[in-house]
Amino acid sequence: MTEVLFYHLERQPLDQVLPTLLERSLARGWRVVVQSSDPERRDALDAHLWTYRDDAFLPHGTAHDGHASLQPIWLTAVDENPNQANVRFLVDRATTDDLSAYERVVYLFDGHDPESVQDARSRWSEAKAAGHSVTYWRQSASGAWEKKAG
Repeated sequence: MTEVLFYHLERQPLDQVLPTLLERSLARGWRVVVQSSDPERRDALDAHLWTYRDDAFLPHGTAHDGHASLQPIWLTAVDENPNQANVRFLVDRATTDDLSAYERVVYLFDGHDPESVQDARSRWSEAKAAGHSVTYWRQSASGAWEKKAG
């Protein structure tokens, strides 16, 4: 079964959290798909990942760039896996039809948006009912991610 992680964003916004999680994924040798809810958000994430830190580089691409099979990180606004990723990040309430197609699925949800929180609860229930390994992560006051449930 797929390992499904829920990251409750309360202390830092997505733009700060996502690059670090992507760096960790690449360090583990994983290929990644990041799915946002719309093309504008995908394009904003694309621009952000090129500039988020002066001393870092996250190799990634979008449909605008092409060559999906060569991209270790693929940014999309649709339910696709053109780079054969084994990890999928879902942001801005994006969803995928098949969690079992991945080793790991990571939901990043805005803890300040009640609809996002409710949506995450629904996704949690669905993943758990399907038999996936589900964990919930919350950031501590020091900024470290702590497993709270699972």
